[in-house]
Amino acid sequence: MELSKTLFWDTDINKLDYEKHSRLIIERVLIRGTLNDWFEIKEYYGLERIKNETLKIRYLDKVTLNFCSKYFKIPKQQFRCYNTEPSIQKLWNY
Repeated sequence: MELSKTLFWDTDINKLDYEKHSRLIIERVLIRGTLNDWFEIKEYYGLERIKNETLKIRYLDKVTLNFCSKYFKIPKQQFRCYNTEPSIQKLWNY
């Protein structure tokens, strides 16, 4: 699988196990990946596995969550990230 190197700035991409780390890979591609990255994971994992892993991801930004909800035809409330509070509630208190 040929993914953008910038997706894994904090880890050694050569040590990634595509099966063991599938949720991390899918999450990074959904949030920060390119269209080519999307095609790569779609071909490698298939839509069913991407859908199942996406439902378990702890955090997705609102745009990505909305895309996944519409693309997979699943209500947002069924995604784990929809019901999980972010660890940092407010970044700045003005």
